[in-house]
Amino acid sequence: AAPAAAAPAAAAPVAVAAAPEAEGPHPGTVTSPMVGVAYLAPEPGAAPFITLGARVAQGQTLLLIEAMKTFNQIRAPRAGTVTRILVESGSPVEYGEPLLVIE
Repeated sequence: AAPAAAAPAAAAPVAVAAAPEAEGPHPGTVTSPMVGVAYLAPEPGAAPFITLGARVAQGQTLLLIEAMKTFNQIRAPRAGTVTRILVESGSPVEYGEPLLVIE
């Protein structure tokens, strides 16, 4: 019974890892233009720039990416509704990594 229980546990991380990749081709995906650390709020303890389900305007700041001790604003490429936030505040991001989805 123990080996059978271990197999489903091993399958769960694979399904979780596949979720961000499935979002990559979505036309509303906002990707990271640089390598750095993503921050969803302007400072610790402050309200986040965006929340799930929030309406955003084109050019609105969505999050910050710190690269080489400089905070870079990531702005909305178009207006819409935030349907997915794919990064956590303080997490490292790579160039081209999906950050969020605007529909």
